[in-house]
Amino acid sequence: MTKYILSRIGQSLLVLWAAFTISFVLLQSMPGDAVLIKFQSPDYGLSPEQLADIRAAYGADGSVFQQYFHTIWNFLTGDFGYSLQAGVAVSTQIAANLPSTLLLAGFGFLVAAILAVLIAILSNLSGFAWLRGVIQSLPSLFISVPTFWLGIMFIQIFSFRLRLVPVINPGPWEGLVLPILTVAVPISAPLAQILLKNIDEVLTRPFVPVARAKGLSHRQVLWRHVAKNTLLPVLTVAGLLFGELIAGAVITETVFGLNGIGGLTKHAVDSQDVAVLQAIVVIAATAFVTINLVVDLLYPILDPRLKAKLGATR
Repeated sequence: MTKYILSRIGQSLLVLWAAFTISFVLLQSMPGDAVLIKFQSPDYGLSPEQLADIRAAYGADGSVFQQYFHTIWNFLTGDFGYSLQAGVAVSTQIAANLPSTLLLAGFGFLVAAILAVLIAILSNLSGFAWLRGVIQSLPSLFISVPTFWLGIMFIQIFSFRLRLVPVINPGPWEGLVLPILTVAVPISAPLAQILLKNIDEVLTRPFVPVARAKGLSHRQVLWRHVAKNTLLPVLTVAGLLFGELIAGAVITETVFGLNGIGGLTKHAVDSQDVAVLQAIVVIAATAFVTINLVVDLLYPILDPRLKAKLGATR
C-alpha cells in the first residue's frame, strides 16, 4: 500500500514538472519582449539603462536556463513573481480571482453530477422505457456542443427571450445560474455515458438475478446493488474531467464577463503577462493532479479487492 501511494505521488509530481516546463517553453517562445512592450513607449521616457534595470528587476535579462531555474525555485517557495501590467504580486491577483472560479467550478460539477444521475436513472426505469433512446442520445449531443456557444444560447433563450434570468446587473446568485449550467451540461455528458454503460454491464452480473429472486424490485436492485458497483469507473472519469471543467469555467467567465481566473487569463494573454500566465497554468495543473491523486488514493478504500491485490503484491 505504501509503495502504491508513493508511486502515485511520484507520478503526480512528474506531471506537475512537465506542465511547468512545457508552459515555460511555450511562453518564452512568444514573439516580442513583454517588458519592452510595456516600458519602451515614448510616454515613459525611459533610457536604455533604465530599461535594462527594469528587465533585471523582472529577471528577464538572464539566459533561458537561468530564468527557468529561477522561476521554478520561486514557484517551489510560493513566489509567483509580479504582474508586469498590474504591478502587483501575482499571488495577490490569483487570491482575488480564484474564489469565484472555484465557486463556479464546484457548483458546476455538482449540477453535472445531478444531471448525469438523472439521465441514468430515467433510462433504467420501466415507466420511461420509451424515452430511453432519446435520453441516451443526450450525452453525445451535450459533449459535442462548444462551451462558448452554449453560454451564448443560454443567454439568448433564458435572458433575452424568456426573461427568466437577468444578465445585466444580476444579483450575486442570479449571475451564477447560467454560467453554472454552461459549465455543467458538457461535463454531465461523459459522466452519464459512463453511468449508462456500467449500469447495463452490472445488470448482467450473477448477483442481480439472485437479488430479484429475493423479491427486490428493479428500482431496489438499482439503488442497493447496482449503484455502488458503478461508482469506481464514474469516479475515475470525474477526476479526469476536472481539467476540462476548469477550462470550461475559464471560457464561461469570459462569455459572461465574470471576475475570475478566466478574465485574468484573457487580460494576461492580451498583454503577454508571462508571470500571470505561468502561475495560472501551474495552479490549474496542480488542481487537476490533486483531484486525480485523491481519486487514485481512494480506490483501495472503495474497492477492497484492489486493496487485497496491493497487499498481495507488496
